[in-house]
Amino acid sequence: MSISRAARTLAGLAAVPTLLATSLALPARAADWTPPSVPAPVTIPQLPGITVPDVSKVIKTPGWLPNPVDAEQLADFALFKALSVFPQLSVSPLCTPWWAGRDGCKPSLGVGSTPVFDEEFDKPLSQSKDWVATTTSSYRYGNHNPDDSKLDWISPQAVQVADGVATFTARPGNRWLENGERAWTTGLLTTEGSPKGFMVRTGDYVEARVKLPTGLGAWPALWTWKDGGNEIDSFEYHPDNPAILELSNRVLPAYDYWSGLSAAGDDGWVTIGTKYGQNSVEWYVDGVRVYKDLKGVGPGWSAYLILNLSVSDGRYHPGPDGTGPIRFQADYVRVYR
Repeated sequence: MSISRAARTLAGLAAVPTLLATSLALPARAADWTPPSVPAPVTIPQLPGITVPDVSKVIKTPGWLPNPVDAEQLADFALFKALSVFPQLSVSPLCTPWWAGRDGCKPSLGVGSTPVFDEEFDKPLSQSKDWVATTTSSYRYGNHNPDDSKLDWISPQAVQVADGVATFTARPGNRWLENGERAWTTGLLTTEGSPKGFMVRTGDYVEARVKLPTGLGAWPALWTWKDGGNEIDSFEYHPDNPAILELSNRVLPAYDYWSGLSAAGDDGWVTIGTKYGQNSVEWYVDGVRVYKDLKGVGPGWSAYLILNLSVSDGRYHPGPDGTGPIRFQADYVRVYR
């Protein structure tokens, strides 16, 4: 038999107190539970055609079970266990870490899912009507911002496009910030002020494929900005914490330090997506939902996109450990509506 999403959630929740408490040795009331520092023993049967992730890693991931408790994730886990008992039960899984690798586990983009922004970095930025690479209102002085623990001094020459990839390169510059720190020349792309002036809005899904840097001091990010705020961070990354992506909603504050990155695979490339939901913002890594904040952005939210490589001044994360260049790459940025 097959069941709808709503029925699946109800059925799963009914099974949660028994299945979850038994399999994870957790309290019957999920609200009483906090993630253990050491993974509890878990045994999940391998099912035909389903690739099951290492559950111990999922348990250690802060974002696997949001607070307040995400009923859908609990329901999915309970029904995942139930499949071993009732193999005739057929379900369409939600995109949670429990279902990583299952066919059909893709972000819920909504009705239509029409591409409305598609940057493949297949032409010079000088020909682009989508981006501005010289200034942003998110920086106090337009092209630099010593107030935010950054050494950045934006230069369009610091972003080069070749072979379908944008490469952001940060190097020590010959300018000094107002706080006395030496600036690093680096790259930033924003849709703010561009000929098209594209903005994401409530309900959109943005996705970028990026290659994360390894050098200390690097601070790449994909985020939004408008009118002094409206900020949603699809990700921020610091190589001193190589397994962590910082995911933040600064509109209705919520955040998660998702620690399942595992160095983004052997080649460093990772696909990161964000659904700007009215009532909940959702984050995806390589097609799997890793966090939903249950806060959202509200019905009338909109903002410009920013993709950039900042350089940390050492206050909260280590600064550069030398004068060599720091690089960050992006394969594409796409928005669906």
